[in-house]
Order: sequence, then structure tokens, then C-alpha cells
Amino acid sequence: MSLRIHWAIAPEIAPRPLINCNHCGDVKAYRCSGKFRVNANGKRIDVWLIYRCVDCDNSWNFGIFERRNRRDIEPALLQALESNDAALARRHAFDSVALRNQAGRVEEFPDVAVHKQVIGVTRESATALELQLGLEMPTSLRLDRLLANELGISRSRLQALEEKRSLVIDPDGVKALRKPARAGTTIRIDLAGEPDHQAIIRAAGG
Repeated sequence: MSLRIHWAIAPEIAPRPLINCNHCGDVKAYRCSGKFRVNANGKRIDVWLIYRCVDCDNSWNFGIFERRNRRDIEPALLQALESNDAALARRHAFDSVALRNQAGRVEEFPDVAVHKQVIGVTRESATALELQLGLEMPTSLRLDRLLANELGISRSRLQALEEKRSLVIDPDGVKALRKPARAGTTIRIDLAGEPDHQAIIRAAGG
């Protein structure tokens, strides 16, 4: 009998661009300040998300809009930018692709928070798991590390379960366990015959 659980995964530390800091005289990590800079010049608007050097607080601007016509920006979005909306700043701060396009090099962190929700009624007699992953933002955390951390078992054991087809990943892929966790992934684990299956199931459901 399988217990279905949804894992909502949220990264905890935003990527940090590595910038040549002209104050420190060296390449430094820059952290997101959570503040936008909005510059209006007539009908045109430029918007940046401000970053600060972790050592000297020197600023670097991550471009969001460049020479955008004010009429092309929804009023609610413009208000959110001007009021430094935290959720909007977070969304841009975790856009590692856009950061890398502008800064070149980016430092990423695997730290995540996992909110676990059992789907349907908890069944004490369950001997299998179906884990459904939802990600607030992309993460660099490998799937095997996520599962090991949250289930309390080793990565080598996960590999062994996969080799005997007791662990199946959908959509499957080459070395999926070693790749970053992705939204929409479903992991099915048959724990029948595993002496600690109850402890693993409890850990899976939080």
C-alpha cells in the first residue's frame, strides 16, 4: 500500500553573482539587497535589483528592465517595483539564468526548506511511498541529496534501491538521482521488506 506525499521545496539562499569589486580589488560574491532601483526618464523606465558586496557593501545593479516604455508595464507591477515588493525581489533574485547572463559567474547554494503534505488519509500500513515534488524556484540540490536528507537514509542505499527497481523516478532520465531536483518529478519507493520502512515513511511525511 502506497502513501502519497507532496513535497513543496523552497530554496533558502539566493544565488550570488561573482563580481569584480572595484573597492575590494578582487572578485567578490554579491548578495541581493531586496531593493529595486527605478529610474524614470520621460516615458522610459529602467529598473535594477540592487546587490551588495558581502565584504564592503559596494553596489552592483542587476538589470530587470532597460528603457522600457511606462505604458508597457502593468501598474500593479510598477507599484510592486517601487515599493520593493519582497516576493517580486525574491523571484528575480533566484533567477540564476538571468544572473549568469549578466554577471557571468554565479555562486549557487543547495539549502532548501521542504514542506510536506500527505495527500489523502495517512495509512499506518503503507509499505511504499509516492513523492510528488513541487519547487517554488529551481534549485541546484541533487535529487539523491534531497531524498537522503529528508528520508534519513544514505545515498548509496538510494542507489541500491534504484538498481533493484524499488525506486523509480518519473519522468526518468539518465542518472536522475545525481541531477538537481525538478518540479513535477514523482518518486516511487517500494519499501516492502525494508526493516526500517515505518521510520522512512514517517520521515517522508514530516
